[in-house]
Amino acid sequence: MKTLQKSGGIAAQLMAISHLIGIVIFIVVLDYLNISDPAKKLALVVEKQTVMFTTNLLMYVFFGFALIVLSLALYDRMKAGAPALMQVATAIGIIWAGSLIASGMAANAGLATIVSLYAKDPTQAALTFQAIESITNGLGNANGEILGGSFTLLISITALRISELPKGLNLLGVLVGSAGILTVIPALNAFVAVFGIGQIIWFIWLGIVLLRSHPEQDSIEARISARIVTSSPL
Repeated sequence: MKTLQKSGGIAAQLMAISHLIGIVIFIVVLDYLNISDPAKKLALVVEKQTVMFTTNLLMYVFFGFALIVLSLALYDRMKAGAPALMQVATAIGIIWAGSLIASGMAANAGLATIVSLYAKDPTQAALTFQAIESITNGLGNANGEILGGSFTLLISITALRISELPKGLNLLGVLVGSAGILTVIPALNAFVAVFGIGQIIWFIWLGIVLLRSHPEQDSIEARISARIVTSSPL
């Protein structure tokens, strides 16, 4: 159990790092999100194909595998206190991981096709790129962070309910998870930025807790604290 907890902590830190690097590359280095012209976007993808390939691996494929480890570590830690909730949260986490891995693999497979086609027929390459991007965006939850938001929210609500993990971390998770779910509504898609930055902080904090804490001792201390609070005169 201790080894799985540490593995989960390392996974959470790796997820935060990969997500942060991906954001910096896409938004700061490539300015990818601000390019609205499909032709310009395609030219950038072809020119920076190695960067795009590596970033897709990091943000989606590696992140997805780390998410599986984190999901299992959290399930192992909290299943005794809330088995039903943790089964649902873990299932969502693994589905989210599979979706992200599929998105990254599809994007990189499509990248090879687009680069090859671009040299022969740029117009056809642009049409193909738009089709592939729609599929990978859907798999990667670009149209709403329903999976990531639900996972974060359920984990945080469960931890609050059974007095696991620091309360501040859980409250942050509730806010971040709620923001992620709201991005499904088109008018509230701007909450993606709140979700993205907030989840990086949540992953870092969660990783530190998993690496440093001992579940059995934490649970005992939480129960003692709860008894002290409830037995103290007002």
